[in-house]
Amino acid sequence: MIDPSFIGFRLPVHTQLVEAGRLRFFARAIGETNPVYLEEDAARAAGWRSLPVPPTFLFCLDMERDNPYDYMDTLGIELGKVLHGEQHFDYYQVACAGDRLTFDSRITDIYQKKAGAMEFVVRETAVYRDTGRQEPDRLADLRSIIIIRHR
Repeated sequence: MIDPSFIGFRLPVHTQLVEAGRLRFFARAIGETNPVYLEEDAARAAGWRSLPVPPTFLFCLDMERDNPYDYMDTLGIELGKVLHGEQHFDYYQVACAGDRLTFDSRITDIYQKKAGAMEFVVRETAVYRDTGRQEPDRLADLRSIIIIRHR
């Protein structure tokens, strides 16, 4: 069982550059046909600084850390026993190509169900845009829940 004292554990903060080519690739992969997500001119004509980030792309950027599963190692979780439970996004602003985003994650809850047959780990991530000012802009909050299966 996962030690509940890991509630509050902070993962290493990481920063990612939003690249236009990756945004186009992602948009095509999810079947997006709106030119705002594919063409700079269309994005600017719609009022964006550049190509806007599609809604779930922040999850992909968060996985770009050196070892996206390092927190599972720290908590003693075997990757082969993990199921994706839930993913949630709260957006306050839209990121665009060229933005530099910082991801700050922590474990906010660990709990069990089915008499310990399933454990749940909740990870919340605050996403900030580097503005060049002292205080970055809060862009979004991400929440993911993984389920660990026990026999």
